[in-house]
Amino acid sequence: MGLKEIGEFGFIRRVSQGCLVRPDGVVKGIGDDAAAFRAAENQITLLTTDLLVERVHFIRDRISGFDLGYKSLAVNLSDIAAMGGTAREAFVSIAIPEGVPLDYLDQLYGGMKSLAQAFSVNILGGDTTGSRRDLVINVAVTGEVPEKEILFRHTAREGDIIFATGPLGDSRAGLHLVLHEAGPESPGFRDLVDAHLRPRPHLPEGRFLAGAGGVHAAIDISDGLSSDLGHIAEASGLGVVISAAKIPLSRHLPGFCERFGFDPVDFALSGGEDYVLVCTVDPSRARTLAEQYRALFGRPLYPIGRMTDSRRLELETRDGTIIAFTPSGWNHFQTGDLHDNHSVKS
Repeated sequence: MGLKEIGEFGFIRRVSQGCLVRPDGVVKGIGDDAAAFRAAENQITLLTTDLLVERVHFIRDRISGFDLGYKSLAVNLSDIAAMGGTAREAFVSIAIPEGVPLDYLDQLYGGMKSLAQAFSVNILGGDTTGSRRDLVINVAVTGEVPEKEILFRHTAREGDIIFATGPLGDSRAGLHLVLHEAGPESPGFRDLVDAHLRPRPHLPEGRFLAGAGGVHAAIDISDGLSSDLGHIAEASGLGVVISAAKIPLSRHLPGFCERFGFDPVDFALSGGEDYVLVCTVDPSRARTLAEQYRALFGRPLYPIGRMTDSRRLELETRDGTIIAFTPSGWNHFQTGDLHDNHSVKS
């Protein structure tokens, strides 16, 4: 049995099971002309959306339906995390070409539902249509954040300490393994592939940072550390100095880079889709914040640099030399084909 046999509405009924995981505030979910839900008082509503196109953002025969669905939602949840919010409702629109197996689509929605349940996110609707060639997925997510706690890109201050919530470069390494079919030669390589296919949105970390006090700006690492720090610097009218020696790397990345002849720092700077958070923190709050973070999450909040008034993007090398760097992450209209930097992109 395939899509032709069950039809559009049969497909909608098939995938709508298990989409409502948090009924509070929901007036009407899937099954009417529009979803209806109540926004919480004294909260700012957040809305983010991502459009994923086959052969631009993903290669269907290199990613399982479950992983594609999981990641399609994860990149949106990460945007909510970057602004300090709590994710609430999701809407999924999909254009399906002839020949996509129904089982693949079941898995795709299964991946989204699995992640949605983990973060109490409802899937309240969307749209379905046919496509003449490629699979296209659009996910929109709403969230909420207290008005006094919302985090932006443009509010960094000179002298702020720059922190990262996790290691960088793993997703790019995982993508290299996927594209070149190098295969998980070890459990460590499997972890790198998982970092690319199933990134964990840092929603609890984002809520902590937003409510802790002293965090001035934040962003999630979707385009790459060099690009995303560049976004904060440009929006805030400031510069950046980061330390190569302090960029957090997983225990698996150095071995991968040695095996394939890459530089770990370059991977951390230019590889995107790690979906960790980078934030800028008042120096007077930096030590206390890092201690509180470790106590709560059981791992470090990594200091990697500081904001400056230079309006330049600079890297302090391991020998102490300061060199300029340029944003080298993903740009849709400069990079037209799938390559070793990104597949699914936020």
